[in-house]
Amino acid sequence: MYQFLVSFTVQAEHRDDFVRAAKKTARDSLASEPGSHRFEVIADENDPNVFYLNEVYADLDAFDTHASGPYFGAFFAEAGAYAEGPAWLMRGNLIGDDAA
Repeated sequence: MYQFLVSFTVQAEHRDDFVRAAKKTARDSLASEPGSHRFEVIADENDPNVFYLNEVYADLDAFDTHASGPYFGAFFAEAGAYAEGPAWLMRGNLIGDDAA
């Protein structure tokens, strides 16, 4: 399993927009992209303008498919106007996973 955690800092007036766009991307990706296993949108407990995306894919190829797909592009086309990021906080393969 290929997993990563990224953060975004969002302009305060666009927090709801970011959450909506990220949740839509999560829903569409999980429903339509084979190899997409988890896509969580997490709000920072201390800073209301920071959000994390925690994503899990079958392998790096599945993530690359996601990254070149329409949901990824649509998310960045919108969120890029009001969010800084992604800042990569963690990425790698699950230890003991045969796909690693």
